[in-house]
Amino acid sequence: MKKINIDAPSKNYGVFIGNNVFNKYASKISSLSENNDSIIIVDSKVYELHKEKIKHLLQRVKGISVVYKFKANEKNKSFESMKKIFDLMLRKKMGRNTLLIAVGGGITGDLGGFAASVYARGIRYIHIPTTLLAMVDSAIGGKTGINYGQTKNIIGTFYQPESVLIDTEFIKTLPREEILCGLGEVIKYGLLIGDNFFNYVAGNYHKAFDYNETFLNKIIHESVSFKGSTVEKDEKEKTGLRKILNLGHTFAHAIEVEQNHKIKHGMAVIAGIGCALHLSNKLGLMNDKYLENYLSLIIEFRDEIKLKKYNSESIYNIMLRDKKNKKGSINFVLIEKAGKLVIDAEADKMAVLNSIKNGLQYFEV
Repeated sequence: MKKINIDAPSKNYGVFIGNNVFNKYASKISSLSENNDSIIIVDSKVYELHKEKIKHLLQRVKGISVVYKFKANEKNKSFESMKKIFDLMLRKKMGRNTLLIAVGGGITGDLGGFAASVYARGIRYIHIPTTLLAMVDSAIGGKTGINYGQTKNIIGTFYQPESVLIDTEFIKTLPREEILCGLGEVIKYGLLIGDNFFNYVAGNYHKAFDYNETFLNKIIHESVSFKGSTVEKDEKEKTGLRKILNLGHTFAHAIEVEQNHKIKHGMAVIAGIGCALHLSNKLGLMNDKYLENYLSLIIEFRDEIKLKKYNSESIYNIMLRDKKNKKGSINFVLIEKAGKLVIDAEADKMAVLNSIKNGLQYFEV
């Protein structure tokens, strides 16, 4: 088991990574919940697949312990789900000493973390990500939130957990599409970290589908380390450094909404990165050689990511609502080459529409 310390300005905490560390970490959870109450927020699919692990965890928790199971989808990442969680906690008379444990993917972590950040003005929580995407990205950094209206993650907080437990055993039960979603964020980190890591991912990504522990542990460790160091320097996106983590996401979030969430987030990220690469090239930031090299990996997934008929104008208009925008202009994270990013880049509408068309052409049904 490896431990990465994240020394964020608001809290120092550990990220534990390894095989079957869920059970090894149970004593730590037991000590955190000693003489206090606990609530486990869990994806219902995860609960069915890992019921015995979760029951074992419940046995180690002290005080009153309850489980809130829900269908983890974008529709349920909402105020309605928050209300159900709070109603349950109030019925059980849970107070400020309650420990919240989120067990699931990114949606579960975002919802559980947000609930923890506002209940009784903030209670402790532990994140146990069960998807590759959550392990390499969303479980790290303290961003929580829910969707509202037609905008993703528009309501939320920055709130760091007590710790994050990454047990690679969970990956064994993931369907192929969920592993692909995780690779979407790993590709992003390849472009953020540099060509050595990007080329490693490009040459070995297929090993993730074969549950190659060496490969999985490396990509998780590299991604968590990079994101953790970025969060330490810019926890709440005040200096702008943390914005680099949004590479491809301005496009991706708009694609998700335009497709009525019929495309998974990680797949939208892959498509969104393709758009960002084309826009970077269109604006003269990235040369054709780099564009061809980076797109070669994106195109590898053209048979597995399918977009139904989409409207570029609609995607553009949704992007205008992005919470990172300033003064009505879309602010992009673009790239010159792996490891060299440009934040708050602006582009005219025609350049953006052109990039949407070029970036999504590989995935049209």
